[in-house]
Amino acid sequence: MQTWFCVTLGLLCLTQAVSACPESCKCSQKSGPGKTEVNCHKRGLLSVPSGLPSDTWNLKLGENGITDLKAGLLKSVPKIESLNLERNAIKFIHAQAFSAAKELRLLKLYGNHITTLPPRGLQDARNLRFLMLGQNEIGALRPDMFAGLRNLSELDLPLNALSSLKPNVFKQLIALKVLDLSMNRISSVSAKAFTGLKQLLFLNLDNNSIKNLPVSVFKPLRSLEMLVLDNNLLSTIAATVLDGLVNLQELYLRNNELESLPPGLFRSTPHLSQLALSGNKLKSLDGKLFTSLTAMQKLHLHDNPWHCDCNIQSLVQYLGQTQSSVSPSLRCVSPPQLHGKTLNSLKGDQNVCPA
Repeated sequence: MQTWFCVTLGLLCLTQAVSACPESCKCSQKSGPGKTEVNCHKRGLLSVPSGLPSDTWNLKLGENGITDLKAGLLKSVPKIESLNLERNAIKFIHAQAFSAAKELRLLKLYGNHITTLPPRGLQDARNLRFLMLGQNEIGALRPDMFAGLRNLSELDLPLNALSSLKPNVFKQLIALKVLDLSMNRISSVSAKAFTGLKQLLFLNLDNNSIKNLPVSVFKPLRSLEMLVLDNNLLSTIAATVLDGLVNLQELYLRNNELESLPPGLFRSTPHLSQLALSGNKLKSLDGKLFTSLTAMQKLHLHDNPWHCDCNIQSLVQYLGQTQSSVSPSLRCVSPPQLHGKTLNSLKGDQNVCPA
């Protein structure tokens, strides 16, 4: 619909076109002419409204009652770059729902009831950079879910129902930088789960149920800078599990069940600057594990049951020499005569290693 305003001053006639806006929404042009933002947030909508301005670039539909996404959802808004569908009641997504989404950069589907994504359902969204799928009910991932997303930079999947990571599931996401898989139920990880993720910088596996990690599982992640494995069930870890992580800077293994670390674990991580091992079951560590980590700045070792005998001497020696910031007040739990003593105070103590 167009409204024409004409003011005649001699030969001067000014013309202005005003785009229509759905009755339940608010439209504005905050990013300049030709880019309409449509705000339909929390309006009690049960479906995507019709009559959207053709130049819509940002569509906000969060906190409504939308239950399904039909075919051709974005056909009338070919210039759309951002679509927010957070906290609706979406259960079903048609395979052609995003068939016209060639300019879409950001898709927020957080907090719905989605159990799966249709095969190749996002392949036309070839410019998609950010896909937010947290707090849904997705139970399994397949490679065809992410077909065509060769420009995707961030994939968020926390708070779903994932129990395993199958081989090659992310293989097509060659530009991915951030992958968040935290707060799922993942207990098994395929040795080839992360194949293809050569550009990944951040991987979050916090709060899952991982007991074992395959040998060299992270080897494809040659660009990775931060790996979060906090709050899992890891009791052992292979010496080669960090192989290939030549750019790793931060490693978080807090609140697992680790009782020891194998020699050579950090041989492939020369740039590691932060290492968190607090809240495990470590009784002793060889200080030589850390001597090659010349970039180390912060080392978290608290809340472990340190057993202060001869085997802990090399760690005590490392703690006395390192310039890194180490958890304060590391204390012996055993033997009884040293219970409560700090590790820093043990240097030269005859009770640690009697003659």
